[in-house]
Amino acid sequence: MATPQSSSRQSSSLSSSPMSTRMQSLQVDSVQRWMEDLRHMTEVECMCVLQAKPIGVEEDAQQGELIVASGVGTGDHVARNNLQTLLRRALVVSTELGKMFQRLEKGRWQRVHSTAVRANCHVRSLVHEYSTARSTPPEMQKYEKSLLDKCMELTNITERCLHTDDEFFLKSMREAIHEILTDVSDSFSNMIDMALANEIRVLIKQIESSDNVHTIGSAISNLLSLTQDGPQLCSIIAKEGAVVALFKICRQDRFRELYAHALRTVASICCVEEGINQLDKVDGILCLAEILTDESSVEAARAEAAAVVAQITSPHHTSTQHLASFLESMHDIVTALIKLCESASCGEVFLLASAALANITFFDSMACEILLQLNAIQILLQACRDRQRVDTPYSKDQVVTILANLSVLEQCAAEVLQEQGIERLLLLLGEKPSSPSPSEGAACERVQQKAAVTLARLSRDADVAQTAIQLKAVPRLIELCRSPTERNNSDSVLVACLAALRRLAAGCPDSIEAADHQQLIKPRLVDSFLLCSNMEESFV
Repeated sequence: MATPQSSSRQSSSLSSSPMSTRMQSLQVDSVQRWMEDLRHMTEVECMCVLQAKPIGVEEDAQQGELIVASGVGTGDHVARNNLQTLLRRALVVSTELGKMFQRLEKGRWQRVHSTAVRANCHVRSLVHEYSTARSTPPEMQKYEKSLLDKCMELTNITERCLHTDDEFFLKSMREAIHEILTDVSDSFSNMIDMALANEIRVLIKQIESSDNVHTIGSAISNLLSLTQDGPQLCSIIAKEGAVVALFKICRQDRFRELYAHALRTVASICCVEEGINQLDKVDGILCLAEILTDESSVEAARAEAAAVVAQITSPHHTSTQHLASFLESMHDIVTALIKLCESASCGEVFLLASAALANITFFDSMACEILLQLNAIQILLQACRDRQRVDTPYSKDQVVTILANLSVLEQCAAEVLQEQGIERLLLLLGEKPSSPSPSEGAACERVQQKAAVTLARLSRDADVAQTAIQLKAVPRLIELCRSPTERNNSDSVLVACLAALRRLAAGCPDSIEAADHQQLIKPRLVDSFLLCSNMEESFV
């Protein structure tokens, strides 16, 4: 389970999208933005006129220019505005370059040239504004000069193609332009990465050198905003040492009010391997354990520490080197997380704590044994009855994941029976989305699938199997097998339900009618699967 990282944490995945996501993180008053946009649109058009370049009216030209904004700002907003301007300009230029590639392939030379003019203007405006707002590092200056020269070359060479109909010449020019355009794209990407790294270094320096809580908090907010842009930017942030700086904050009592904010940013950065490696190098796991186990820590800080744990233990990460140090603190962390589940004041806190536990139970069986000793089954099943804590399919997904992993232990069955857990599993088998949201639908499918898996595993115990049959688990499983809409047309739910049904039938053959036995139990599992997956519902 990949940890959600913002107010949308209930959706199933951290982490990650390109330029379009950048726009979502820009928080500027709409009227102010329009006024700033208007100023820049005028500047770009004036530059075109001064260069004696025609301005063609194109169906999507205005769209590219309307998203340009100014980087003017004062005080604490300067860094944010610099970043916003940089990201906006980068989006504009990337869009224009993408259009050029498409139009070049189609041989639309008038539009190729007008797009080159517009891209040239935007690049020059970006370089000018950035160098005005911030001193440009020497290594970045060479990219700027090279990029500006190539943009001008691109403008000139595309203009030559407007004055000829010679197909042979145009074909050779197409290849030359494509090569230059590729160079421009690469140079622009490198320059933007350097500029972003420079801005990130400024923010990190503020975090490391300032004693002012407001200044540090503002810098952390800007970093957090940048992490929403996707994994590429998170990698840059990690390489510049943000994780190290943030954990320094989390180790100082005078900055306790910033712990939650800093840890939320760390969780976002750790969607990439570089972030996790940095966390491991500074003994971040030990710091997380200290915050989680510190009873004086506010709930928000412990919840965000849980979010970091969930992120670094996500099965999606290919590297597991950091888990070696995690094992040393695992008992303390697991204990703190199950306590947080028990005391959670709201659904989001429970979601983060249970997500961390769910991930932990995947990679070490010792965690399952620890949870059983800590009465985790009782705590989790009681939480399911509390809508203040478990209020969405996403939270239920975490609970049933933990139960499924615990159910491999023999002693689990007795505790589930004692806490009326079979009744809860049957309720989870009926989980349905309350909205058309694809992520919510997928979460409901996972809940159904894991509930069936848990029931199948627990039904090795004769008492569990008998209780499930008495609670009419068999008719519900048959309904899920035969009705595609009941399982949201999910093949994984179908397989899990067939397995659970066969487990119950093995212990109590009389619980299943002959016709159902003939179709769902007697054939090979794959044959029953094919029969049910191709079955159309009868509405008679």
